[in-house]
Amino acid sequence: MPPEVPSIPPLWGPDPLPAAKTTAPKAAAPRDTAKDTAVRTASARTASARTASGEGPTEAFTAVRAAEVTQLAPQALVKDDNSAAVLAVFNAINSYRASLKLAPVKYHATVASLAQDWSDNIATREVIEHRANFWTDPRALNPDRGAGEVIAVRWDRDAAKLVDWWKSSPAHDAMLRDPRFNVIGVGITFTDGNWQTTPNRYTMWGVVNLFGYSTLPAGTVNSPGGAVTPPQPPATDVCTPLVKHQPPTWDLTNAAIRGPGDLVSVDPYGNLRDYPALGNGTFGPVRAVGKGFTGAKELFVTDWDRDGVFDVLSQQLDGRLLLYPGLVAGGFAAPVQLGGSGWQTMTVAVGTWCGNNRMPQILATNSKGQLYLYPNRGLAAVGIASSLGVTVPGQRLAMVDYDADGLQDLLAVESTGNLRLYRGSGMPAPKTETRPVVGTGWTDYSGLRSLRNVTGLNTTGIAGLTADGTIEYWDLSSGKFAGVTTVASGWGGFTLAQ
Repeated sequence: MPPEVPSIPPLWGPDPLPAAKTTAPKAAAPRDTAKDTAVRTASARTASARTASGEGPTEAFTAVRAAEVTQLAPQALVKDDNSAAVLAVFNAINSYRASLKLAPVKYHATVASLAQDWSDNIATREVIEHRANFWTDPRALNPDRGAGEVIAVRWDRDAAKLVDWWKSSPAHDAMLRDPRFNVIGVGITFTDGNWQTTPNRYTMWGVVNLFGYSTLPAGTVNSPGGAVTPPQPPATDVCTPLVKHQPPTWDLTNAAIRGPGDLVSVDPYGNLRDYPALGNGTFGPVRAVGKGFTGAKELFVTDWDRDGVFDVLSQQLDGRLLLYPGLVAGGFAAPVQLGGSGWQTMTVAVGTWCGNNRMPQILATNSKGQLYLYPNRGLAAVGIASSLGVTVPGQRLAMVDYDADGLQDLLAVESTGNLRLYRGSGMPAPKTETRPVVGTGWTDYSGLRSLRNVTGLNTTGIAGLTADGTIEYWDLSSGKFAGVTTVASGWGGFTLAQ
């Protein structure tokens, strides 16, 4: 039985990516094999959803020094047609992405030449290693939304099994499912390896380069050998609503949450409590409005389906995103899971970020601070994430119209306690400008909630829950912070819904 093959962690390009070289593509120069060593740890920088290198079923990789092996004779590379294997890898990757409701990747012959060149290179030298700075190679075609490389080897020619192995390794799997990537190139090399006679040669070597582009490069095709896709702008505006309608106006006296200024909390037993805003800067007596709100990392108050009744969106610690639709007669309908899982690692804000879409959307950052917009697709799922090309190093987010221009802005609490402002443009990406610090010491708050109508009709502000159980309110109606007032106390052990 063939022995288990060695593995190598994936290699990610840095974020942001530097500009690639613009000189004409050329073949890789010969390498000094005496100095080549197989890479054990990823020299990675970022990923949209990524685990630490070293994970995976066979990541206990024993390095193979090129100085300890001999250069293959030319006949060792078997120049059989690899087109079927390339197509098998491409189709397997897209089938997997389709199962995750991710957009398919496309193919580019120039990117493929980059992958094929490296596959031949490492197969010739019998060394499993990454090409340093592959994203700067002219054949990478100047990606601006991420870059990655995965490598695997096999003792047979079952190319689809290369993808199966990458899926089984969390670190490699994160690369296959990264929503930023929209173009790949596949390199497959066959050799005359035999596990009994040539233990370092293997039978098939596979390299896939994955890149993300805001605008697809000329020559992009839908699949290997497929029709050319002309250069195009980014995908359909993710801010465009599926439907436009005016929500009905209900008497919300009996509803769980009566207005956009209510303070909503969850006690340690999972009971949902509502403190109705009275419009004069004070709040009415607490009301018990729900039970069973356990296992939440964060809760958000929103009219997700724009039916005129406030809902609760729960970001669960187990990775699910649950929507509790509010009922006009009181309470909530049974929770609905929106899409898949994996939300437990994200930092989230919910609100009407898009100027032309009054349906709430989700802004979220991953562990590296990369900001994504998730469109609202109703009660079944959220839309595919769109990278906004911005890094927001915040440990807590809040969406509010800070500058009173009618558009939602993003406030990010940084680890230093600084509160940084990312002004909304009404479009997916925030305004391109210097990001001002608008507050300090904000790590004292364990929760933030954007509120309206607290001190009067159409007033805006933000409430924060301090470590000692005090609720402080900052008025923003003038387009800047107008001082802080204490509006509630005794909230120790409670979670403030955002």
